[in-house]
Amino acid sequence: METTYIPSETASLNRMSKQALDHRIRILLVDELGLFRASLAHLLASEPDFEVVGECGTATEALGLLEDSKPDVILLDFEVGTERGTDFMSAAREANYQGNFLIVAGAPDVMKSALSLRVGASGIFLKSGLAERLLRAIKVVSDGGVWVDPKIIQLLADQLIDQCPAFGEGGRERRGTLPDERERDVLAGIVGGLSNRRIGDSLGLSESQVKNVIQRLFTKSGVRTRSQLVRAALEARGYPTGVHQKMRTGERGCCAKR
Repeated sequence: METTYIPSETASLNRMSKQALDHRIRILLVDELGLFRASLAHLLASEPDFEVVGECGTATEALGLLEDSKPDVILLDFEVGTERGTDFMSAAREANYQGNFLIVAGAPDVMKSALSLRVGASGIFLKSGLAERLLRAIKVVSDGGVWVDPKIIQLLADQLIDQCPAFGEGGRERRGTLPDERERDVLAGIVGGLSNRRIGDSLGLSESQVKNVIQRLFTKSGVRTRSQLVRAALEARGYPTGVHQKMRTGERGCCAKR
């Protein structure tokens, strides 16, 4: 008589536990503040969906950990000690790191946010935010999505509107109308270097809806391209053209996968 093997309940549970472990999000913590790293590591260790595979206080140390730790997401601040987070992200890509970056910043900074997004960050979270929102942000970024703190989005949009000549006082006189809330959010995405798809994902819009909003912005501002909007905002803050060109180079890389 043929015997049918029926897995025991214990074996099934063990197999399910192994699968759960295999799907945990691997995280590397990079922050110069040891107490903050320890607190964050403790928080993540208490969650079944995450695994902290390393932590360090400098970008140099982090680069040395990449090959062995193989993180899915790297959490870092705008600056890591005396080094810029954007420099570390560029170096990590050169070292063939294929995962995602989530900036966890102590304070909102509009230009650092724009540059970080252009260089390759998938999200910006403020340290003042709630723990459960950080956990959600990590999951979104790990899945290839975008997470930008609402305060950062507002700052990006306000800067472009207030400082770009097309939307400043002269623009008001010429056009007589300023962007509405949805247009401001799309503007923030443009300043951040996001593709239409990434902007749509973050705002719950289709790509065609994003394109329609962008066309309205072109009409209101009197410019013809996205780069003209971004260039005007950057130059208004005193950034030289060379910096703008460097950021444009990073834009293609950070948007290609999303």
